[in-house]
Amino acid sequence: MSFSAWLGLLAICCLGAMSPGPSLAMVVRHTLGGGRGKGIICAWAHSIGIGVYALVTLLGLAVVLKQAPMVFNGIAIIGALYLAYMGVQALRSKGGMSDKLAAGKSTDALTAARDGLAISLFNPKIMLFFLALFSQFVMVADNMTAKGLIVLTPLLVDGLWYTVIALVLSHSAVLPKLREKAALIDKLSGVVLILLALRVLFTL
Repeated sequence: MSFSAWLGLLAICCLGAMSPGPSLAMVVRHTLGGGRGKGIICAWAHSIGIGVYALVTLLGLAVVLKQAPMVFNGIAIIGALYLAYMGVQALRSKGGMSDKLAAGKSTDALTAARDGLAISLFNPKIMLFFLALFSQFVMVADNMTAKGLIVLTPLLVDGLWYTVIALVLSHSAVLPKLREKAALIDKLSGVVLILLALRVLFTL
């Protein structure tokens, strides 16, 4: 895998992690309800689930590519359309992060870990995201190092991003600033996702 290809993977993983949704809501809830430590536990438990999805998706797409290239291309096209749909939804958003920053109830470490893992493993949109994302990178993953990067990059990005969320939310003064920037984050994410979808379609 070339460095430029990895940078593309890194950028999309960052956008995926930063997109407001149930995962953000869960980390926020445990951070505000149980403190910084519980939020971080929830964050890394969530990232483990992301890593599992990344590994399963990568191996599955590799098998499909080897045995049925036409089916793989179909998956890639569907994935590109899904990325474009996500981009349009993000562009239309008015700042999805705003309604996620609500106070959480008291929690413990085990519950935080359980919820973090569950919210990633049982969210079907994450599998769709990886199918859409990995369809363009699996072809360049021609060795174990590249395969390891494809799995570890989303895992580490996810864990680090939600750790930052947990650390930031430890200081309540930043909440208004996050709300103010939520719409901008959505718009930027939307543009990048649409451009990525076009790239996938034109490189098949």
